[in-house]
Amino acid sequence: MTPLTEILEVQVLVLAKEPVPGRVKTRLSPPLSPEQAADVARACLLDTLVAVAAAPVRVRAVVLEGSAVGLPVGGFEVRRQVEGTLGDRLAAAFGAAFERSDLPVLLIGMDTPQVTAELLGEAARILLEDNTDAVLGRARDGGWWLLGLARPAPSAFEGVPMSREDTGERQGERLAALGLSTRELPVLRDVDHVSDLLALRGGLGPVSALAGVLE
Repeated sequence: MTPLTEILEVQVLVLAKEPVPGRVKTRLSPPLSPEQAADVARACLLDTLVAVAAAPVRVRAVVLEGSAVGLPVGGFEVRRQVEGTLGDRLAAAFGAAFERSDLPVLLIGMDTPQVTAELLGEAARILLEDNTDAVLGRARDGGWWLLGLARPAPSAFEGVPMSREDTGERQGERLAALGLSTRELPVLRDVDHVSDLLALRGGLGPVSALAGVLE
């Protein structure tokens, strides 16, 4: 693993949504109420922000839909998501990041609260290696939890269906079609269903916001 004292010249983006009841984690309701589902979403986001804040990277940004009021975004740049499909928003987030800096970009969502600063540091280190153009962390539900690009690839999401069981596979195929050398990261579990909460419950740290909500 990369020592946390070593600053890696990478940008990390967190693609996030304000945890408003009825607008986040809707697949948890029922059995959870919309308010409980929003509490889960907020906890997942908080755990993600804590991990990114501790990761040894140069730039941290939250690409947000909604308001940042009440969120611990100190040390993060707050950027706004564009309108459009998820593919549009992902492409815009990467594009804006590369316009601001030529540093490689890692993008993570707010659905994998078990992510650690060490794992993000390792992803950054791999992305900086010679002959690595991209890194991809697939999720157990068939999607992906992290994607990193060493340089701009504006068409990286063209033709990739989002929020499907084959999204991760299709994303990998798209990167390969663009001639990008892609390294795989560990598979993590997204929080989409109550079964995901039950599966993650025993593996969360004692200071995890999600662990507190589940208790």
